[in-house]
Amino acid sequence: MTFPTELHAVQSARWPQTGRHILAQCGELDGQPTIVVYQAYRPDIAEYAVQHGYFGGPYSFSRMSWVKPNFLWMMSRCGWATKPDQERVLALTVARARFDRWLMGAVPSSPGTSGMDEAQWRSALTASDVRLQWDPDHAPDGRPLPRRAVQLGLRGRTLAEFGRPMGEGGALLRLEDITDFVQGQRANLGQPQCLLTPREEVYRPEDSELAARLGLD
Repeated sequence: MTFPTELHAVQSARWPQTGRHILAQCGELDGQPTIVVYQAYRPDIAEYAVQHGYFGGPYSFSRMSWVKPNFLWMMSRCGWATKPDQERVLALTVARARFDRWLMGAVPSSPGTSGMDEAQWRSALTASDVRLQWDPDHAPDGRPLPRRAVQLGLRGRTLAEFGRPMGEGGALLRLEDITDFVQGQRANLGQPQCLLTPREEVYRPEDSELAARLGLD
C-alpha cells in the first residue's frame, strides 16, 4: 500500500471509545489535503477500476453506493474480503474539500436524527445526492463497539463525480487495490498484537457549524 499503517492495538488505545466520530486516514497529495474512503466490489468491477483509474464498465451508476472512511467498518461489511461480490477492497483517495462538501449536502438516513419533521426530511432526502448514516463501529473480529462510525451513500451526479478522476472533473485523486493487504491482515486476526490497519485519526471538518450539524462528539 502507498499509505501508512500502524498496529491496531496502538491505534485503538488512543481512539475515543464512545460517541460519534469520523475515524479516517488523512494526508496530502499533490498539495491537496486528502481523506481515504473504502469500498468492496466483485472482481470484474475492481479490475476495471484499477486498470483505468476510474469506475466504469460493469459498475452501475444508477444505484446508491456507500463509502466508508473507517477501515474496520469496511472490514466488518465485507468480511475481510470474503463475502460474495465483495472480494476486492479499494482505497479511494479524495480531496478533503470534496468530502466536506458531501457531508454538507448529506441528509440522515432516518428522520429521527435529522432535526426535521418527517415531511421536511422526505423532501430533503429526495433532493439530496448524499445520504448519511451512523452505525456501530466494529472491532477487528466484527464485534460492534459503542463508538459510532459514519458511512455516506452517494447517488446521481455526486456518484458520477466520485467515479471519475479529479483531472476530469471528478473526485478521485488515487485509486488503489488493497486486497492483498486485507488478506494478509485477515491472517493476523488470531494474533491481534500483530494486526496492522491503516493509520487513522479523528477527522473533524474545519466548519464548526457542519461539525455541530453532524452531531460529532
